[in-house]
Amino acid sequence: MLNNKVEICGVNTAKLPVLKSEEKKALFARILEGDEEARQQYICGNLRLVLSIIQRFSNRGEYIDDIFQVGCIGLIKAIDNFDINQGVQFSTYAVPMIIGEIRRYLRDNNAVRVSRSLRDTAYKALQIKEKLLNETSREPTIEEIAKEMDLPKESVLFALDAIQDPVSLFEPVYHDGADAIFVMDQVSDENNTDTSWLENLSLTEALKRLNDREKLILNLRFFQGKTQMEVAEEIGISQAQVSRLEKSALNNMKKFIS
Repeated sequence: MLNNKVEICGVNTAKLPVLKSEEKKALFARILEGDEEARQQYICGNLRLVLSIIQRFSNRGEYIDDIFQVGCIGLIKAIDNFDINQGVQFSTYAVPMIIGEIRRYLRDNNAVRVSRSLRDTAYKALQIKEKLLNETSREPTIEEIAKEMDLPKESVLFALDAIQDPVSLFEPVYHDGADAIFVMDQVSDENNTDTSWLENLSLTEALKRLNDREKLILNLRFFQGKTQMEVAEEIGISQAQVSRLEKSALNNMKKFIS
């Protein structure tokens, strides 16, 4: 994942210390008393946690050193704000903080610029979503998130869609073992209408090969123009499931369209 890299930001990751539970408790007690040395030891003792998290962001095209530094900022914020009286392990509290810090960095450095107010709305919505998920043990609906934020549903949807990562035109969407099919291959040429009736016939036949749920998702997404979050809310599944089923349906259709 990290290309077998041992040293990141001058830190030898192969020699990072591992703190035992008793050591963590003792160090945190000293941190609460203002012991800066204990704070530094606690940071170093949790760098492996940062290292494990940044691996999931290694394919974003960013320097891994930069991601590691941002993850360390999230770790430090977690240490400074952790409440030992909450009865949860430090790692349970720190992981979302570190991930959130990295995601903010990636979004703020995205080539597609999104206004600060829109990003703030989206971040707040994600926090509310996480809070409701922990409280109810289920994926909250957009209406529930919007109600908690006292905002219109449309405003929340727009903000969340705005921070989605852009898709490259050269991203492969299907590979049959020969030539890959890229996003740009799916961009229609409205000037070429000579064979449109044949394409429509092929499309109709391909649609018949899908199951009812796949047909419904494609209809909502591409014929009714709904976002993945709106589709997820309407049929009662997560956005990730909608995305997976949508890609699967499109790939299945491609097998029957010449």
